[in-house]
Amino acid sequence: MTTSVPAAAEGRRLPLVLRNRAFGTVWLGQVLTQAAVRMFQVGISWWLVAYAVSGGRGLASGLFMAVSTLPAVALAPVVARTVARFAPRSVLRAAAGAAGAIAAVLAAWACASGLPLAAAYAATLALAACQAFFDPCLTTSVPDLVDDEDIEAATGFELSTQSLASLGGALLGALIVDRAGVAGLAVGCACAYVTAAVLIATVRFRPAAAATADGDPEAAPAPRTLRQILAGLPQVRRILLCFTAANLFTTAVFVVIPLYTKSVLGDGGSTVALLEASLGAGTLIGSFTGARVPGRPTVLGACLLGVMAAAFAVPGLVAGRFVMAGCLVAAGWCVGVIGVRFVALFQRLVPTADKPGFFAVMQAVLGATFPLASLLFGLLGDHLSVRVLCLIQAAGLIPAACALALLRGSTDGRESTDGQEPADERTPETAGAGGRA
Repeated sequence: MTTSVPAAAEGRRLPLVLRNRAFGTVWLGQVLTQAAVRMFQVGISWWLVAYAVSGGRGLASGLFMAVSTLPAVALAPVVARTVARFAPRSVLRAAAGAAGAIAAVLAAWACASGLPLAAAYAATLALAACQAFFDPCLTTSVPDLVDDEDIEAATGFELSTQSLASLGGALLGALIVDRAGVAGLAVGCACAYVTAAVLIATVRFRPAAAATADGDPEAAPAPRTLRQILAGLPQVRRILLCFTAANLFTTAVFVVIPLYTKSVLGDGGSTVALLEASLGAGTLIGSFTGARVPGRPTVLGACLLGVMAAAFAVPGLVAGRFVMAGCLVAAGWCVGVIGVRFVALFQRLVPTADKPGFFAVMQAVLGATFPLASLLFGLLGDHLSVRVLCLIQAAGLIPAACALALLRGSTDGRESTDGQEPADERTPETAGAGGRA
C-alpha cells in the first residue's frame, strides 16, 4: 500500500513470473514436470509404433495413452483429500520427487537390459499418478501465490505449461528415442523431475486467507464432498460435461499423430516432433492471448470447438506434413484460449473451501474420456484409414459445440452454490475471466 504509483506501474509491466518469484518458481517446476511426462508419453508412444510392436500398432499406442490418463480419473477422491489436508509445497515436492525416483529406476533398468512392454506401461502409470497430484495442487494454490488481480495472468501461465511441455518435452521425446533409446528418454525425465522438486523446495507459500468476511476462521464453511461440489454448481457441471464430450474427440489427436506420421506421411521421429510442437505452439499462443479474446465464455467456447472441428477435418481431406502442422497450430490455439477463459471463470465461481476438491474433480471429469478415446481411436486406427479418423474427430466436436452454445443465456458468473456465496460476485465479463482487453 505504500508503493508509489510509478513503481507499481513499473512492476506491472513485468511478466508475472518475474515480479512474483514464488509463483515463477512453482510455475517453472510445473513446466519441468509436465515436459517430462509429455516427453515420456510421446517418446514411448513413438517407440511402440516404430520399434517395439510390429502388428496392432494402433491398439498398442492407444492402450498406452489410455493407461497414462487413468490415474487422474481413478485417484480424484484421494487427490482432493490430499490437496486439502497437506501443505501445497509438501504435495508438489513429494510428487516431483517420487516421479524422479521412478524415472531413475526405469533408466537403470533400460540400460541394464531390454525394456519389456509391461515395464513401459507400468512406468507411465506411475508417472501419471504423480502428475495427478501435482497439477490440481498447483491450480488450487494459485490464490496463495498471487494477488486477486493477477489470477487471470497466473492462470494463463499455468495453462501454458501444457503447451510448453509439447514444445519442449514432446519435441524431444521422439527424437531422443530415435537417438538414445528408452534409457536416454528416462534419464532426461529423471533430471527434469529432480530439478522441479529442488525448485519447489525453495518456495514459501503465503498462508491461506480466512474464508469469511468477519475474519473468524471458525466460521469458515467446511469442505464439501465431491458429489456435493458438483451438485452445488449446476451450470459449471454442464460446462464440464460439454468439454468432457468434446475431449472424447480432441484428445484422440495424441493417438492420431504417430499413426498419421507412420501410415500417411511415411516419416520418422522428426515429423512426430514437428507435429507435437505445432500443437504445443498453438496452445502456448492461445494461453497468453486467451484473456484478450472477446465474448462470453460459453459462446466463445462453442465457436472455438467449431474451429477445432475444421482444423481436424482438413488433414483428413488434404494430406501433407505442413498442412497437418498448420491445422494443429490452429487447434492448439483454440485449446489454449478455452483453457484460460474457463479455468479463470471457475477460479472465481468456486468457493475457496471447495477448490481442492473441485479442481481434482475437474481434472478427473475432463480426463475420464481420454482412456476411452485412446482405446477407441487406437482400435479404429488398425481397421480404418487415419485420414478417416481425422474426419471422425471433426464430426464428433459439432454436437459438443452446439450443446455449449445453448448454455449462453444462463452463464453470467453468478453460479448458485447451495447456499454458499460464489467466490466472486462479478460477472465473467467484469471480473476479467471473460473481459475484453
